[in-house]
Amino acid sequence: MTSVRLTKARIYDTNPQILTTFANSGVELIVTVENEKLATLMSPQAALQWVTTRIKPYYPATNITGISVGNEVFTDEDTSLTNYVVPAMVSVHGALAQLGLSNIQVFSPTSAGVLAESYPPSAGSFKPELTGVITQFLRFLHNTKSPFWVNAYPYFAYKDDPTKIQLDYVLFNPNPGMMDPNTNLHYDNMLYAQVDAVIFAMWRLGYGGLDVRVSETGWPSMGDPNETGATVQNAATYNKNLLKRQMANEGTPIRPKNRLEVYVFALFNEDMKPGPTSERHYGLFQPDCTMAYNVGLSSLAAHDHTSTPSTSSISLTSSASSKYNQVGPSHRPPQDQGRQASRNNQKAQPQDVLRRSGGHSRKEQPIGAARSVHSRFGNHRRSPQDRPVISPVRIEASQHTTASRRRREGEPDNHVRDPDARGIINMSRVIEQLTPSL
Repeated sequence: MTSVRLTKARIYDTNPQILTTFANSGVELIVTVENEKLATLMSPQAALQWVTTRIKPYYPATNITGISVGNEVFTDEDTSLTNYVVPAMVSVHGALAQLGLSNIQVFSPTSAGVLAESYPPSAGSFKPELTGVITQFLRFLHNTKSPFWVNAYPYFAYKDDPTKIQLDYVLFNPNPGMMDPNTNLHYDNMLYAQVDAVIFAMWRLGYGGLDVRVSETGWPSMGDPNETGATVQNAATYNKNLLKRQMANEGTPIRPKNRLEVYVFALFNEDMKPGPTSERHYGLFQPDCTMAYNVGLSSLAAHDHTSTPSTSSISLTSSASSKYNQVGPSHRPPQDQGRQASRNNQKAQPQDVLRRSGGHSRKEQPIGAARSVHSRFGNHRRSPQDRPVISPVRIEASQHTTASRRRREGEPDNHVRDPDARGIINMSRVIEQLTPSL
């Protein structure tokens, strides 16, 4: 990882071997509580024991900056998890504070499947059946000044409707883009539109000031015959263009001055992973550590080496297995196979390129359903030694803007819902509230 000057990484458990590997590396690390542990960690005593044994012994030598309490819980097949996640987050946060580790953030990445609407971005809203628990979730993030992380995969929208979705739009290539008719904001790529849809969805629940970050995105370099667009060329183009935008410190149209933080899945191909061919080919590197395709990491790393402290640095995540003595490739835990499912939920409807349809169970597997593919193999449980450890690749700046943090310090912005005399939302006021002042 140091050969490409990685500065941030995310892993999907708290494997002691990997935590030790990262010691004194300087890499900022996000670790994960597996979904199946959420019920247990609702107990403050259990959470304290978990933090005492799984976090404290490795910190601060291993620079753990965040704990992901579950992954894509709100769209998991086990619907009971939605009732566990917030209490578990509260317990883990309390345990960290009790042990003097309150600087470690607590959050839970969500699938884009939590959205009922996302086109245009200003229409973004959460699924009605999730509104109650999502509101509690957002309140916790607001109170603890933690970001909202979302897994977003434009690839799946293109795969499911390649005749209507412009490839250049999802690959960050030059294209006409789209204009949100409610905000007059222009979008030249789908990822930014998806993120802004999340921001508007949070605003509708009174928490539009929360910071939003992308916990997973990526593009497969190989796929089955029905996996349109899964090619080396497209994967290289997507990730290379995304890297360039990260190095340019770009924000989304609603927050242009607030750099969007992104994890790219993944550093390594996962040759042992079940499911469609694409699931084994999201890596920038092969399992033997040879390059799968070139996205210009060496040149970007060289740029970072000579850059000033205020410029961007590169951070990539990888996949790793506990059966390796060093950071190496493997596959992810069952609950994290939801990446594919959450991406499936980003399938486009005929009239647009961003809308997610709501109201479907994953077992139905309709186009646009949340995590539909996950139902095919999401119940597969692997043994602990086979659990993946390091995943998505993160490209991150060495310094963060603090605007969104300052914004979050205020009260939830329910007052943003300020209709004009005709009862229509004054969108210019909304944009002012959602755009942090720097």
